[in-house]
Amino acid sequence: MALARARRSESGMNYWPGFVDALSTLILGIIFLLTVFVVVQFYLQQEVQGKDTALTRLNAQIAQLTELLSLEKTDKTNLQDQLAQLQASLATTQSDRDRYKGLADSAGAGAADAKNKISALTGEVDNQKKISAGALAQVEILNQQIAALRRQLAAIEQALDASEKKNQESQTRITELGQRLNVALAQKVQELSRYRSDFFGKLREILGNRPDMRIVGDRFVLQSEVFFDTGKADLKPEGDPELDKVASAIVELEKKIPADIPWILRVDGHTDVQPITGGQFKSNWDLSVARATGVVKYLIAKGVAPERLMAAGFGEFQPIDNGATPEAYKRNRRIEFKLTER
Repeated sequence: MALARARRSESGMNYWPGFVDALSTLILGIIFLLTVFVVVQFYLQQEVQGKDTALTRLNAQIAQLTELLSLEKTDKTNLQDQLAQLQASLATTQSDRDRYKGLADSAGAGAADAKNKISALTGEVDNQKKISAGALAQVEILNQQIAALRRQLAAIEQALDASEKKNQESQTRITELGQRLNVALAQKVQELSRYRSDFFGKLREILGNRPDMRIVGDRFVLQSEVFFDTGKADLKPEGDPELDKVASAIVELEKKIPADIPWILRVDGHTDVQPITGGQFKSNWDLSVARATGVVKYLIAKGVAPERLMAAGFGEFQPIDNGATPEAYKRNRRIEFKLTER
């Protein structure tokens, strides 16, 4: 019996040469792609966040400058109004001075009073001229300040445009990298699908066309009765040869799938809906998990890498036959092998 098993294992090794080298190359490639994408995305996100902060500061500065410009414009308007009033007052004062001067020239009596009034008006005119000159100087300063503010606003708007353009370029680069990564991942998924078909084909060839073993979609299904007694999670000795064949096929698969494909073989335990009464398990869920774990431990003992295996229990909640007959219950009590992404 042991000699026959060794011969079958040896023939299986010769059937799948070079499997592990291709698998290692593919998994390393996709890990490299994922690493590059994560690093680039982190760098670009940091850059975009920095640009967003700069944009916020620039917007706040623009708001402050706009408010300042509005105040300066208001002050300029007020000064211009004051200047207009002063100029009107100056014109009135000059008119009065000229009128009194004419009166003084034409009348000899009261000439002294007229001269005094003319002198006073002349002084007032001089004062008004000084005030007007100061107002004009202040208006000129305000004009210069407004021009400087406008130049600063133009520079800030130019910086904002440049920052927004760079931000758009960064977003475009992130999108392109995401698209390239999606294409690479899609290619790896297609390769994994091809290896899945090869693996199931090998299992079918090794295990033969037994009625209690079949392929359903992307899963290889074996009835629980092949490996376990009713309500138990201990592997039956008579089921060991079948699991040995599965282990041999998985070891061959590890050699063939490229290393840059992140794959695992998921072992799923399923039960029927009949409740458990007594025994070591409190529910069908506990039983399904224990059975899947038992199969995984056996495969590891036969040389399958632990990082390529995962045990999962679904209890009675994923039936493939919704009937309430013994045949339906039997179909739902099963162990499934699913080759999938990690």
